[in-house]
Amino acid sequence: MNEINSAPLNTLPAYQREVASFVQKFDLETPVENRLLDLISEVGELAKEALKGNDYGRAEFDPTENWEDEIGDVFFSLICVANTSGILMQKALQRAMTKYHRRIIELGGVGSGD
Repeated sequence: MNEINSAPLNTLPAYQREVASFVQKFDLETPVENRLLDLISEVGELAKEALKGNDYGRAEFDPTENWEDEIGDVFFSLICVANTSGILMQKALQRAMTKYHRRIIELGGVGSGD
């Protein structure tokens, strides 16, 4: 359950609406370029937790205490980027999955090629 309004969130459109409402309620609007920089920063924090989680490459990965929180921060920031730039995440995800499916069939993998 969502702690803010106790309504279940289980679709990307619902997450986007919830984040938009939160941003508006707390006057957190900012241009998309600022949102992108924030997303990059959050991904960096997640990467730091990954390094901690495998003892900087010396051990098998074990999620840290902060791993889930950092993933949440990345997700929130990505939703903010999408919202600020008018992108429907569900549509964008479907397009990406279609592209990767096509690549698997045509190229044998999801990579964009060499």
